[in-house]
Amino acid sequence: MQGAFAVILVLGALIFFHELGHFLVARLLGIGVKTFSLGFGPRLLAFDRGRTRYQLSLIPLGGYVQLVGESAQDDQPDGFTAAENFALRPPLHRMLVVAAGPVFNFVLAWVVLFGIYATAGKTELATTVGSVQAGSAAEAAGVLPGDHIAALDGVTVHFWNDMTERIAANQGQPIALTVERDGAVLVLDVTPRLSERRSIFGETITTPMLGVGSAGELATLPMHAGAAFIEGARDTWGYIVLTFKALVKIVERVIPLETVGGPIMIAQLVSQGAEQGIVSVLLLTAIISVNLGLINLFPIPVLDGGHILFFSLEMIFRRPVPERWQIMTTRLGIVFLVALMGLAIFNDILRLFTAPS
Repeated sequence: MQGAFAVILVLGALIFFHELGHFLVARLLGIGVKTFSLGFGPRLLAFDRGRTRYQLSLIPLGGYVQLVGESAQDDQPDGFTAAENFALRPPLHRMLVVAAGPVFNFVLAWVVLFGIYATAGKTELATTVGSVQAGSAAEAAGVLPGDHIAALDGVTVHFWNDMTERIAANQGQPIALTVERDGAVLVLDVTPRLSERRSIFGETITTPMLGVGSAGELATLPMHAGAAFIEGARDTWGYIVLTFKALVKIVERVIPLETVGGPIMIAQLVSQGAEQGIVSVLLLTAIISVNLGLINLFPIPVLDGGHILFFSLEMIFRRPVPERWQIMTTRLGIVFLVALMGLAIFNDILRLFTAPS
């Protein structure tokens, strides 16, 4: 029950926040909003404020915003003026309203990460050495298992990933390695060596390395609000870049299509995160929110990115994309998304039956 509640809460919050972006920017630009619904399906509760109906619906997986004049063929509803009609607005206004949904998904990830870092700190792999490869640069420099690497060239490193990124960016130049060992602080001179390793996408890459393995220990870095705000923004951008690269690698077939997951995988991950605590659920929420925002920006008709593409073309050519082209490409987009969702669900079901017991 706890896992199921977490899944509903996370998915509902993600989609609701996405729709909230559309709603707020539409209101900011003076575009009429007929309905803002939390949830889908039959209406449970509703009230009118101004000319907008706010309602709570039965199915709590997200929500929707109904704008005045979403289509040029829609009739002008009573109580709204032509100036509030979405379809009659300049393409830039329509683009801003549509883009606000994905942007709010990125903002949500930022806010979630900021909240985690400001209250619980940031937790990642510590820079404690678990193993030293024979014949490696680290062995030649005298690094031992159990050493804690505190700084590179005088710059403090808190997490393993930060350390490896600095070493890779060093391009093989000598490094002064500050090491804590049995209460003593040592400075060891080490020159990283080019070595092959597997990237997170499974590719073989050549990069400067020390030749050490992590001990698997975790470290938590407390942060004040300002640092948490900046770190949350930095990590949100990092998730966006990483997600984009992963999507490109899927297209390039570097990442097998079999790894593509759908709603069942998301539900499993959130449910597992719920068992580990609220911080794990929130971190997953931030990551999934970035994925949802980025995918929605892809220039595929039906998605927000497809609408942004149409509006961009309208701005360039100073006339709307012909309706027949919009209808045709939208149908192709629906077919593509249905096929993609079918693949994801097929993979999810296959993993359920092939997962080791």
